[in-house]
Amino acid sequence: MKKWVITGCLTALLLLGFAGNVQASGTSLSGITSDSIKDMENQIDNAQSERDQLKNSLSDIKKLVEQLEQEKKDLKSYVAKLDQNMAEIEQKIAELKLRITDKEAEITEAEKQLDHALEVEAEQYEAMANHIRYSYERGESQLLDMLLGSDSLADFLNRSFYMEKVAEYDNQMLESFIQTRDYVELCKQQLEEDKAYLEEAREGVEIEQAALEELLAQKEKELTAYEQRISSGEQSIEEYEAEIQAQDELISSLEKAVEEEKKRILASSGKVLTYDGGTFKFPLASYTRVSDDYGMRMHPTLFVEQFHNGVDFAAPKGTAIYAAYDGIVVAADYSSTMGNYVMIDHGGGLYTIYMHASQLYVKKDDVVSRGTTIAAVGSTGRSTGNHLHFSVRLNGEYVSPWNYISP
Repeated sequence: MKKWVITGCLTALLLLGFAGNVQASGTSLSGITSDSIKDMENQIDNAQSERDQLKNSLSDIKKLVEQLEQEKKDLKSYVAKLDQNMAEIEQKIAELKLRITDKEAEITEAEKQLDHALEVEAEQYEAMANHIRYSYERGESQLLDMLLGSDSLADFLNRSFYMEKVAEYDNQMLESFIQTRDYVELCKQQLEEDKAYLEEAREGVEIEQAALEELLAQKEKELTAYEQRISSGEQSIEEYEAEIQAQDELISSLEKAVEEEKKRILASSGKVLTYDGGTFKFPLASYTRVSDDYGMRMHPTLFVEQFHNGVDFAAPKGTAIYAAYDGIVVAADYSSTMGNYVMIDHGGGLYTIYMHASQLYVKKDDVVSRGTTIAAVGSTGRSTGNHLHFSVRLNGEYVSPWNYISP
């Protein structure tokens, strides 16, 4: 009986020791299951769907230009529609850049998953190789001797049980290794999908940027042609001036609404916003080049003397536009002539207006302080290049901005 117990224990320890070595070398590291493989397959399907959606979401510049052709009979409608298209493209560019950042992070994680899977695969392979060498060195005859050397039927059954477990464990090792190999291949496929998406997203940014530049070129071309038609007599100067008058009337109506509200507030509380005479902050970040000054000037394409009611500061698109002084936002809106614009009430009948912005960061009734970033430079509305048109009005009349800021 002692011999049977000792032989059984040795066989058990041999098996358990071998299993422990395999577990330490691979199984505990992997965590790779059929669910892991299914999840990876779903990720690959989703990645392929994302790439299809990306391709379908890119702007069709040819179609956009064709649609805009129908709007050219009405310049106001044409400019508004074109600015809307440009804003949508800029939004797509921003979304694509965000996706690129996210995808770069996903690729880093996918590379870690692949490295881990390769490590598991290598260790499982090494464990199997060790086991094969171990079995070869001991030889099959020793297994037969172990069985034939049994002292009893119970001893024989005990040894047979452990031999069966060894064979079962061998099969489990092989299945686990095959599963890991499959997972490695899926990791590689996922990584390739992520890299392909990243490349297409980067190309998408270039496509959208080219579409944006094409629309801007179309706009500049049409506005220039419009002004040339006026100068050649095909359209009247009065028509052009009527549009500017409509712009001024919009601003005037906003001022009147504000003054009426002030009267109401004054009657109820006795307190209203009052300009304290302080110096304006320069309304742009770092850029001070004047492309068109305030006052009477010869129009560059109409060749007639006209009044320019503000100062144009040339600046790159996206340059921050600052509130020149403390005040309340009267309007943050869009018009076909001013584009995206902000109008601020500083009290005492004093207002500042910031035109042609690419983005607005404030809304009506916001309280802003001197230097608050309220918008970004652009070329929306009646504009053929990125700049800020900065106007100052006092008691319903345009005045020189240089009275409040230093050049």
